[in-house]
Amino acid sequence: MRTAPLPPPRTPGRYAVGVVCLGNICRSPMGEVVLRERVDEAGLARHVRVASCGTGGWHVGESMDHRSASALLASGYDPSGHRGQQLDDSWFAEFDLLLAMDSSNLADLGGRSERVHLFRDHDPVHVGADVADPYYGGERGFTEALETCERVAACVVASLQRLPGVRGRA
Repeated sequence: MRTAPLPPPRTPGRYAVGVVCLGNICRSPMGEVVLRERVDEAGLARHVRVASCGTGGWHVGESMDHRSASALLASGYDPSGHRGQQLDDSWFAEFDLLLAMDSSNLADLGGRSERVHLFRDHDPVHVGADVADPYYGGERGFTEALETCERVAACVVASLQRLPGVRGRA
């Protein structure tokens, strides 16, 4: 299946991607960590900013859920340094692309638009599906969310590399 195209950058040579879920302690921080790592590996860190937030404010300032951190650590990622943030209007002005983890988050962002997509609009396996919230489930849900984040990050980085002025290592 074909994944969604990225919107053009607002500022030539710079691109900002925001990953959004409900509380910013499970899915979106995982997406942020994995996407940032892939951006770094591709040599795009000078050009691409990656951040995450939640639509709700319950976990502002908190670390990510220990199960998200454990899944990331087990796969070689560094989850340290995350502090929960809440979405506000500035995200719509500052970010070139906002990626919502599920359809409820997407609705909170005002629905699909050129700059607001579902995270899995960039998943070659399940285009447009939700990333299930693992918060109330077991370890497997966190592993599955991480696997999805890895697939999506690879596709987003490949798309970023095709944008004029945002090129890293080939």
